[in-house]
Amino acid sequence: MQGLKRQGKYSGVFVAVIAATVLTLPLSAYAADDPTPGSSEGGSPGPAAPADVKITTELPGKITVENKSQQTSVTAKVKNSGSKDSGPITLSVVGFDGMRITGVEGCVPIPEARLPQGSNSGFACVIDNLAAGKDRSYRVAATFDLHKTGKICLPVTAGTGDKLIWQQGPVPFGTSQPTPNAPDTPLLLGTENVPFGPEKPPAAELPRTGTPDGTLPLGLAALALLAIGVTGIWWTTRSER
Repeated sequence: MQGLKRQGKYSGVFVAVIAATVLTLPLSAYAADDPTPGSSEGGSPGPAAPADVKITTELPGKITVENKSQQTSVTAKVKNSGSKDSGPITLSVVGFDGMRITGVEGCVPIPEARLPQGSNSGFACVIDNLAAGKDRSYRVAATFDLHKTGKICLPVTAGTGDKLIWQQGPVPFGTSQPTPNAPDTPLLLGTENVPFGPEKPPAAELPRTGTPDGTLPLGLAALALLAIGVTGIWWTTRSER
C-alpha cells in the first residue's frame, strides 16, 4: 500500500511539472477531424512491444486542407488494447515534406536539431500511463503545401528511453485529383499527393528513418523532457521508488 501511495505521488508530480511547463499552442482556431473511422494504416509494433500491452495509434481516413492558408487539422489517437496498463509512454507526431506539424495540444516541440532525418517538424506527448482498454486523442494543427507530397509519422516509445513499442508511418496524406480553384482540398490517408501547378521532376524518395525494418527508435520521450528541462525530476522520482 505504501508503494502505491508513493507511485501515485510521483506520478502526480510528473504530470504537474509537464502541465506547468508545456507551451500554450494556438489550436483554438482549428476544428480537429474526428477519426471515425480511424485507421492504423502503415502501423506496426516495434521491437520493444510487450505481449500484454498492445499500443497502437490511429489517424483519420480523411482530412481537409484550406487551399488559401494551407491549414489543416488532424486527430491523432493512441490506445492500449492490451490486458495491462502501459506505464509511462511517449507519443510523437512528426511531419515530412509538405506536411508540417505546427502544434499538438498538451505536447512539447521537438528541437530542430533532434528531429529525425528527413522530417521538418515534430511534437512529443508524454503520457504517465495508459490504462488497459483506454485511449487518448490529441488535436494536431498542421499545414500542408499542396504543391508537394506530405507524410506524417506517429512513433510511440516506452518511458523516457528509446525503446520503440509502435510506429505508424511515415504514411502519406494526399489526393490524386487536385482542386486548386476550390476553397479546400480533401486528402485521404495512404494516398500519395499529386501536387498542384506545373509538372515537376519526380522527387527523391523521402529518407526512411530508423532501422531497415521501418522502425523509428528516436528516443523522443527523453527529448520531450529535455525540451522542458525536467529530466532530473523524472529520473529522481523513478530512482526513489
